Amino acid sequence: MGYLEGFVAAVPAANKEVYARHVAEVAPLFKEFGATRLVETWGVDVPDGKLTDFRRAVKAKEDEVVVFSWIEYPDKATRDAANEKIMTDPRMREAATDMPFDGMRMIFAGFSPIVDLGGEGRTGYVDATLLPAPSGARDAYRDWAASVGEMFREHGAIRVVDAWGDDVPDGKVTDYKGAVQAAGGETVVYGWVEWPSKSARDAGWEKVMQDPRMARQDPAALPADGMKRLVYGGFEPLFDA
Repeated sequence: MGYLEGFVAAVPAANKEVYARHVAEVAPLFKEFGATRLVETWGVDVPDGKLTDFRRAVKAKEDEVVVFSWIEYPDKATRDAANEKIMTDPRMREAATDMPFDGMRMIFAGFSPIVDLGGEGRTGYVDATLLPAPSGARDAYRDWAASVGEMFREHGAIRVVDAWGDDVPDGKVTDYKGAVQAAGGETVVYGWVEWPSKSARDAGWEKVMQDPRMARQDPAALPADGMKRLVYGGFEPLFDA
């Protein structure tokens, strides 16, 4: 994967099927303009956090569910060109007139993958994360994430991806920096782990936590604030093209 656009949104629970149809209608446009994969996942285990969490990230209401999604492109230039075409395409404008969620609270940004392990197999469950990392610690974070990612792969994960914030705009209502309370000199990291199923995920996590290599991990040495401002949740695939 060369580049990705990551999204988080709040969708009324009652609009799940309508939202899935909406995504199915617009997905061909993204594919037409160069996207290689588009994935939408529906929050099923999204806990509240003390400082940050997915629901706060998009100001989700009581009757809303968090959606975590991404679009993969071969490179940033293809993504930029696709966005320009999509925003002027009459088909997209028509689809945007009746969106089944509040687009003003959706957060989006462009990310450059620094870890991408695996990729084969059908995804049945996704662990998603957001967190802030010191902007100067990209290499250290990549090395740490790759070592941990290999453990997840060994214990059943299909794919592990960590992506570094590259084009992260400020929003009027919500944005990624606010989602993780990023300070000056910090970059937002967007990541996920794909599993074949929820049961495989649960078994995999149990093995990871018992792995001696994980026990040797020093939280104080983590090149990111993964203890206090980590945003995480579990999601089921809603659409994967």
